Amino acid sequence: MSLERRELYASPNGDLWYLARFPDSGRVFVQHEPNRPSGGRVSHIEIGAFLSGGSHGPEHQALLRLIGTLVADQQHTMVDSAVAGATLNTRSNRRPWWSRLLGR
Repeated sequence: MSLERRELYASPNGDLWYLARFPDSGRVFVQHEPNRPSGGRVSHIEIGAFLSGGSHGPEHQALLRLIGTLVADQQHTMVDSAVAGATLNTRSNRRPWWSRLLGR
């Protein structure tokens, strides 16, 4: 199964955090790749669990910033569409939210 991902955060100790998605199923999650000294075992964390886990580390802040860009993107889309006289936000011209997060 293929995996699409976008780096969220690289910690000073070598841990890597990604927003990831399986295109076939549409499942979106956070992928954590710990550094080798701490085991290096990759884990997949559901987004809700990741954000509600009580931690507010830089990897969490990075995901929240990325989600926040969707609001800015939506505002630009609405203004651009209004200027062009196009129909706003029809299902046929909107990309899935996860495609914008992954930079697609």
